[in-house]
Amino acid sequence: MKFIFTCGGTAGHINPALAVAGRLKELLPDSEFLFLGAEGKMEMELVPLEGYDIRPLRITNLSRGKNLKALAHNMETVKNVVLSYREAKAIIRDFQPDAVIGTGGYVCYPVLRAASRLHIPTAVHESNAVPGLTTKLLAKLVDRIMVGFEESRQYYPQPEKVAVTGTPVRGQFAAYTKAQARRELGLADGEKLVVSVWGSLGAGHMNGIMTELIPLLDGKQNFRLLHGAGKMYYPGVCEALAETAQNLPMRKVDLREYIFDMPRVMAAADLVLCRAGASTISELTYMGKPVIMVPSPNVTNHHQERNARVLEKAGGAKVLLEGEFDAQSLLELVRELLADEAALSSMSAAMQSLAVPDATDKICGIIMDILHP
Repeated sequence: MKFIFTCGGTAGHINPALAVAGRLKELLPDSEFLFLGAEGKMEMELVPLEGYDIRPLRITNLSRGKNLKALAHNMETVKNVVLSYREAKAIIRDFQPDAVIGTGGYVCYPVLRAASRLHIPTAVHESNAVPGLTTKLLAKLVDRIMVGFEESRQYYPQPEKVAVTGTPVRGQFAAYTKAQARRELGLADGEKLVVSVWGSLGAGHMNGIMTELIPLLDGKQNFRLLHGAGKMYYPGVCEALAETAQNLPMRKVDLREYIFDMPRVMAAADLVLCRAGASTISELTYMGKPVIMVPSPNVTNHHQERNARVLEKAGGAKVLLEGEFDAQSLLELVRELLADEAALSSMSAAMQSLAVPDATDKICGIIMDILHP
């Protein structure tokens, strides 16, 4: 069998594709895989790290701005959609896949549209409760639509094509015990790990909060903070902390541009501070991790806050909204939770109750179905 996966823009789109490809590789070991991504985006770096070939397409997003710069950008995007459609069609003809699967990002549109026109079986996975523009455009073109939430069915005109699967988690998330992960990260006995990560690309507001929070640590706290700043913000965070946190023992703060070993880090974590993207939620519930969530306010229909409130209602998450807290109050909440083992245990159990551990297998089953209608 041959499979093409297309995904891009953020790790929340890339990681589900890697999870499904990995499982298909286990089920069908003689299969061949090819990924198509957006030129210059993070999939071009992350996918090869997992051992898969990926080819770039010249594609850009749509701007929602209403000025001349946004208009010029969107005209360029229209041109790139046409070019990338032709490129994708040529690649598909050459590779001759048995199926083409998309897991989100604007690169999915030209690839799945080309596959559909070539009568190749197609499927798209939408991890967010509210479909994005790309998924809406593809809904009538693809053979199957897979969604992470039951409530998502209402947004699609052909509900018979929609299957609720949950969002897949990479197999590596089952590879570590907490004790093993702690040893490999060099955590001392009794030292807790707090992980702060605000999307694969980082977030300006939350990097600002964390840049103010870190100097408040005295180096004697009983936890280590691991903060992933994101490529865009990492240099600025380092520069700011070089001035404000000079006396903080850096063993207590692990500052990274990107957390490449997320399965290991997540396994070792006692508390996670993060956004509320669907892929992140699937990983957190799978691992049963207590979480403080700050939903991104810059997403369609506030779907991250809706995601986060589900976890909050179940008792697995504390939800804070941007602008309603500062570094000091966030640190106080972190310390309060870390000091309450019963609360952490209860939150962990609540998160696990929301997990869909067989999401990857459900998606693989649907892919097999479209191969053999």
